[in-house]
Amino acid sequence: MRVALTEIIAPSFYEVHHAVKSDAATHFLLGGGRGSTKSSFTPTEIVLGIISDPNANAIALRKVKDTLRESVYESFVWAIEKLGISHLFDCRVSPMQIVYKPTGQKIIFRGADNPIKIKSLRLRKGFFKFVWYEEADEFSLEDIRSINQTVLRGGAGYKVFYTYNPPKSRKKWVHEYKNNPPVGWFVHHSTYLDVPREWLGEQFFIEAETLRQRNELAYRHEYLGEDVGTGGEVFRNLTLRRISDEEIARFDRIKRGLDFGFASHPTHYAVMHFDATRRRLYIFHELHRVGMSNRALADAVKAENKSNARVTADSAEPRTISELRNLGVNIVGAKKGPDSVEYGIKFLQDLEEIIIDPARCPNTAREFEGYELEPNGNGGWKEGFPDRDNHSIDAVRYALEDEMRAARLKVGKKSVLGVR
Repeated sequence: MRVALTEIIAPSFYEVHHAVKSDAATHFLLGGGRGSTKSSFTPTEIVLGIISDPNANAIALRKVKDTLRESVYESFVWAIEKLGISHLFDCRVSPMQIVYKPTGQKIIFRGADNPIKIKSLRLRKGFFKFVWYEEADEFSLEDIRSINQTVLRGGAGYKVFYTYNPPKSRKKWVHEYKNNPPVGWFVHHSTYLDVPREWLGEQFFIEAETLRQRNELAYRHEYLGEDVGTGGEVFRNLTLRRISDEEIARFDRIKRGLDFGFASHPTHYAVMHFDATRRRLYIFHELHRVGMSNRALADAVKAENKSNARVTADSAEPRTISELRNLGVNIVGAKKGPDSVEYGIKFLQDLEEIIIDPARCPNTAREFEGYELEPNGNGGWKEGFPDRDNHSIDAVRYALEDEMRAARLKVGKKSVLGVR
């Protein structure tokens, strides 16, 4: 006996179902906490897709193959049984695959820890229309690109699902894609609160409420799927949002900073507005590029900086500064001191808010959000700030050099007067 989809797809996933049916996107990033039903919605959608397209096959992946049986495989068996169509499918454990009996279409299962088995995949009929990455945050973007290039061939209308519980570390790619999805991506977030209560049972809600009362941060992460971080985040005053053209037109305290790249490291140019009264920083323009010539850099800076206002750059490259100056850029070197990095980062930490437009400045957003202290192996953090993935942070520090110097002098005067 077949059942209505509303009996197995939670209301929060109706929009995702319609997006899949209407080919609104190719990639579906589905995040959420425990009990959000993302890992039951996905196999249900794939099974329905296989039935409706005689050339469609599917592959479900975990980072490690040993976890396939108890997770994605059982999720497919559950979906097939819930849909009331078990008689149409042959579910095998060895080799692990599910076959649609009327046509021979397959759902196969692989672990990314054996990439050779993925690259050697061959189908006798049709193509891999559906791909499912369960616990997608465990995969690197390089893993995903390699696998997608291997399996997304010979067909059309592909649907790639990425399900995950938000990882604590904000360095993971899923955070970046959630906040600033690429073209062709559909992003969705759900929680157990969006699911009919009887589907999960009363005990589930009791456990969730117990954790909320005892450890609200853990509850928010595990049950609400919030990005709560690891505790090592350097900047906890970040806001990633769109900065409108109207806002930018009103900005009157524009600062520009430049961090030079070398070899495989990018050059980063940042433009921002500093509201000293409200202690808010708005970062709304970036240039982030590897292997850029000084002439190309000068042209790009002058194209943005039409009034040729001052740019403050890394003083460790005096020759580059001199050449850019000869090319018409109004540029000076930052006045670094022995503690300038630490002081600059602490200055940024102390601001009321750092607002970054992730669409205009995706690399700046990624670096600021992912900048974390290094763990010391004993449950704590190493002293000092890490010197990596901080090109945009350095550029912002250089741009705000005058503001930092003024703040430091102000503190110094208070100390002389005995003010604390």
